[in-house]
Amino acid sequence: MTITITTPNGPIDALLSVPTGSGPWPGVVIIHDAIGYGPDNELISERVASAGYLAVTPNLYSRGGRARCITRVFRDLLTQRGRALDDILAARDHLKALPECTGTIGIVGFCIGGQFALIMGPKGFGASAPFYGTPLPRHLDRTLDASCPIVASFGGRDPLGIGAPTRLRRVVENNKIPADIKVYPSAGHAFANILPGQPLLRITGFGYDEAATTDAWARVFAFFDGHLKTETQD
Repeated sequence: MTITITTPNGPIDALLSVPTGSGPWPGVVIIHDAIGYGPDNELISERVASAGYLAVTPNLYSRGGRARCITRVFRDLLTQRGRALDDILAARDHLKALPECTGTIGIVGFCIGGQFALIMGPKGFGASAPFYGTPLPRHLDRTLDASCPIVASFGGRDPLGIGAPTRLRRVVENNKIPADIKVYPSAGHAFANILPGQPLLRITGFGYDEAATTDAWARVFAFFDGHLKTETQD
């Protein structure tokens, strides 16, 4: 369902998916890729809810024209401050306030959303799952200081991700962050997103990979279950 979230910069729309059965459940904030809010987000949100998590996807492109929003969101990512970060924190707080939520929140992101999932790790989340958050954010060692646990997934054919897994492994080891980092050799960028133009995307090192997607989500949910769910939850 589409909901409205109150943020410091005014209301934005978001997608909310609720698990079946009775809660309470942990929450997960999902950050969309650079293309933005679309049908692919509904599939991802339903997948997260079916695993037993309240899922909310804030629309980071809610304000103004699309080109203008994309430029602003990329600027916020680069500076690691601004409306986009406020929107993500507002989505987190919205979930925490729901009576169906346990109050424990994870974050998942794709592409630019994966970069946001990394930089938001130290900001009140219980676990972070960046999917091909490449190129990695700047000043990563400082950015991930005191970060929550990280389960990261990369495509070996991602032209934007050369060296990223090795760099992230080094940073999480230096910062003593619990982590599960895996590279899928035959997968490229956006391997877990079903986007238009798949044949061309695959040629350029992008595109959906069902086997990698299935394995990556299995790892994410196992990791989240361990870090976000309490012993009393089903």
